[in-house]
Amino acid sequence: MKPGLIALLLVFVCPAARGLDIPKITEVELVQRTQELYDAVGPGNQGPWKKYVADDAMFFDEKGRAMDKAALMEDLQPLPAGYSGTIRVVHPKSLLTANVAILSYDCDEVETVFGRELHARYHSTDTWLYRNQAWQIVSSQTLRYYEDPAAGAVSDATLNDYVGSYELAPGNVVTVTRQGSELYAQRNSGKPYLLLPESPDLFFRAGVEGRRLFHRDASGHVDMMIDRRNNEDLLWKKIR
Repeated sequence: MKPGLIALLLVFVCPAARGLDIPKITEVELVQRTQELYDAVGPGNQGPWKKYVADDAMFFDEKGRAMDKAALMEDLQPLPAGYSGTIRVVHPKSLLTANVAILSYDCDEVETVFGRELHARYHSTDTWLYRNQAWQIVSSQTLRYYEDPAAGAVSDATLNDYVGSYELAPGNVVTVTRQGSELYAQRNSGKPYLLLPESPDLFFRAGVEGRRLFHRDASGHVDMMIDRRNNEDLLWKKIR
């Protein structure tokens, strides 16, 4: 590419190259604006979102939805009666350049549903762009932090039902053992890991998505361990 063409592209793409004065934006200002957006979620106030979100913005939320600005505005409605909540922006990190600013942060959500308080944590990354004399969000992506389910209880007698060896394929065996009132699983010669009960026949690993479901045959005996990941199953047949 010729040097003259590069200079011409810079003039059109970069406001600074055109001699325009771009107002700087700080991390503090970005956090303040972002908090203003989340404060507007509960009452369904679209004003800040219309102001700070670009018309051609792309939003990807924790539910896996891809939304443009119109869909985002349609989704932003007041909470129903009996519901209330707050979202607090915490742990911000930023990358600031001449006309692009990236803010990455956590969201601590507290939702009250008819007196019952619920909690959730999310991580979001927003890209702000200065153009048309304004800093606006042009892209945003949100992911939800995984949280373990509440641990339940299983009787000591029931724990014995799960003890044994389960085979996925030749050479791939998980051995389930009991140590007191705890259940452990070990794949081949790997490190044993604790299985925590969610309810009878249903277990999980701390900090790991998915479930271990022990299947029973018609007579009530455990004959299989189901490794369920994202609603897809690996079937481990009990061999002893």
